[in-house]
Amino acid sequence: MDKPLGAQISRLLADRGVEVIFGIPGVHNVELYRGIEETGITHVLARHEQGAGFMADGYARATGRPGVAYVITGPGLTNIMTPMGQAYSDSVPLLVISSCLDETAARRGQLHQMRDQEGAARTVCDWSETARTAKAAYALVNTALHDFSAARSRPKHISVPIALLGAPAAAPDPCDVTASEGRPAIRDSEFSAIKALLRKARRPLLILGGGAVEAANKVREFLARCPIAVFTTYAGRGIVPSDYPFLFGSTLARNDSARVIGSADLVVAVGTELAEVDLWRDRLGHTGELVHVDIDSATLRNASGVSKRVRSTAQEFFDRLASSSDLPDTFDWGVDQVVQVRQQWRADVDAERPGIVPVCDALAEIMPNDAMIYSDMTQFAYVAKEVWDMDRPGHWHHPYGFGTLGYALPAAIGGAVARRGLPTLCIIGDYGLHYTMAEMGVAVELELPLPILVWDNGKLKEIEDCMVSSQIAPNAVVARNPDFCKLAEAFGALATAPTTLVDLQRAVLAAFDAKGPTLIHVTPEIVGDA
Repeated sequence: MDKPLGAQISRLLADRGVEVIFGIPGVHNVELYRGIEETGITHVLARHEQGAGFMADGYARATGRPGVAYVITGPGLTNIMTPMGQAYSDSVPLLVISSCLDETAARRGQLHQMRDQEGAARTVCDWSETARTAKAAYALVNTALHDFSAARSRPKHISVPIALLGAPAAAPDPCDVTASEGRPAIRDSEFSAIKALLRKARRPLLILGGGAVEAANKVREFLARCPIAVFTTYAGRGIVPSDYPFLFGSTLARNDSARVIGSADLVVAVGTELAEVDLWRDRLGHTGELVHVDIDSATLRNASGVSKRVRSTAQEFFDRLASSSDLPDTFDWGVDQVVQVRQQWRADVDAERPGIVPVCDALAEIMPNDAMIYSDMTQFAYVAKEVWDMDRPGHWHHPYGFGTLGYALPAAIGGAVARRGLPTLCIIGDYGLHYTMAEMGVAVELELPLPILVWDNGKLKEIEDCMVSSQIAPNAVVARNPDFCKLAEAFGALATAPTTLVDLQRAVLAAFDAKGPTLIHVTPEIVGDA
């Protein structure tokens, strides 16, 4: 039976496995909400479209399935473009469906009018298209969902004209799904060449990025038989267990890591761009051969200093390595060397941003094994990413590439929605909380047992430090904070301000079992009072 296209789109998404949509209804996209409850989809009402986008991002990272958001024409789209940019840089499957004006070429002064809505969104996503017919809308949804599984996951945007959303449309063909073309796989000749390099190497080194998370079990199986040294990017933490004796950790940003990498006679980088936000320097530092394995051909083309470029999924690559019986089982890396280097780097991190390492240690000590953590752009997270090893991959999420403030709270809400009954933790700075604090109301509304750890140093401390190191008198780095505990209570959340590390541990554990979110206000003085 024909129904308005907006209702048919929700039905199509439900048929394709979408269970949750984040968004905000408005007069321009109201047709997307017609009968949405009949589809079985749960809709989460955000307080701002930026929050909706980050929630969908957090949901996608927690589940591996696409996060979907509904927004209105114009400002609804521009508000969600920051999360789209974040999802693009971090390879997150985010689908944004917005309404758009029916005609803009000959009319001016319309509500929410933009000069080029489709083009604006295209700057922060994989593709942005406007559906002019019901058939096109269905095809674009199917294409987006297919692309998420067949290639590198990056956000997509679909605009649908307002009148078309409300117009009767036939239901989509249930079989009208783009056929999978399969994911790239390594060629036999390429794999044989890499095995030959591994057999010849005495100090081989593996660098694992977020793209290798899917292959964690096979990576561990391979390393159990071929124990080479490992670095991970921040996004790759947990692929290798923390007790692996040759793990240098997520410490690529240490300047001295270039020396260690330079001592390797073979480097194999898998599922990473080796980008600026991975290294924080211009060069990796390798002197031997560099083999780069990635699903994205553009990443392979753009990488410099590469000896061999291999387009393959990490799963396929490590599946074949793990099943190889002719690889060496001893190398020239020493366990004592790895331990000594990591201890020195840990001390360097503690000296650069004093007082945070003990708090990280206290939290890591009591964190449940299956906890999922979402962090923000805050000094606490910058330290934690280097000193807090993870034993599970894909359980710490951070706005790595785009680097936006305000990510952690709504993303953690999305993660908690996806993982009902499992522990989820938000770590956010005092200034970052200003960006998206309104989303606390969503966590209260949904009764999510979410600890919201606010690291409050009373300023934009990282920026102040940058100004000082640049010989600039600190300016515009202090904003007057509210009483965060009273603010949380005004939303209906619980709140506490522990003064010792033991009290902090108890507060976090209690928050995991609470009926609703708990804001945990922490200042640097907590270490002095421990």
